[in-house]
Amino acid sequence: MIYLFTFTADMALLIVLYAVMSIFHVAHEAPKNVLISELYSHQDWGRNFAFYEGLTEVGSLIGLVLGFFASYYVLSPTNTLYLVAGLNFVAFVLSAIFVVDPPLIFERSLVSIEKTVDFASHGVFVASRMMDGLGLNEKLKRENVTAFGCGLVLFSLATSILFTPMPVFVRSIAPAEIVFAIFVVNSGGALVGYTLAGKASQESTGKAHVAAVVLARSVFAFVLLAALNISSLNVLLATGVLTIMGFLFAVFMVHILSLSMELIPAGKAGLINVLIGVGGAFGSFVGPLIASLAVGFAGVFVVAGVIFFVAFVFFKIFA
Repeated sequence: MIYLFTFTADMALLIVLYAVMSIFHVAHEAPKNVLISELYSHQDWGRNFAFYEGLTEVGSLIGLVLGFFASYYVLSPTNTLYLVAGLNFVAFVLSAIFVVDPPLIFERSLVSIEKTVDFASHGVFVASRMMDGLGLNEKLKRENVTAFGCGLVLFSLATSILFTPMPVFVRSIAPAEIVFAIFVVNSGGALVGYTLAGKASQESTGKAHVAAVVLARSVFAFVLLAALNISSLNVLLATGVLTIMGFLFAVFMVHILSLSMELIPAGKAGLINVLIGVGGAFGSFVGPLIASLAVGFAGVFVVAGVIFFVAFVFFKIFA
């Protein structure tokens, strides 16, 4: 698909090719998540999701740097597409050699059984304390999967609203030569997030982390308002906020992937990508629309911050 890009200058055909390529790009997500969850035990899911996502972030970061220098100093856009097509073919060959299906598919089923047994056991414990007339300081509560899905859509929506017009905002406050560097630092923050999230993945639950991260994203979306009003520090402030947001996104994704493999039944692993895609698609339209209105980027930051906060409420309901 990337190679075919070099043969067209027609906008309609370009959009069709890009849409089809996006389908192929997203199609690997659900099988990847299932492979990781079935190849490793439940307690190792977080660490291995963090390792995978961190490794892909390294690849993205290297690609950003190489793409920038290749296009700026050496290669034309067409030759850059040839290079990318070749790298994708190498990735195909390596995946055909090294990626194998797990010999048995049972880990997610065991986790589902374990969660059911734990809930029943906890219910018996609560009932016995009530029958004995003892006080209770805990609740018998199942996870609210609907709230989880709503929170995920809203988080993706807010993220897309905030980051789709973000390159334009950064370019409006920073010289052209350092815009690229700011987004590289953002990617570096994500790398740190994946590393720390992998180390912390042995904890019993990531629900508290998810809610806290979403609330923090809400706060930092409002902090970006200061970058519009403090001209002497706007570049430094925006860089710091974007770095922290990259870190928070990485932590969020590691825990969300692990939780989704626990919650989503077999055969529907792609549902998480549907929810993220719905929010992302709508946000990619709404973000630039808000930025083009009289409220400008201030409106983008406020709307994103409010939606992040609503997502936080849903994740608290889920937990």
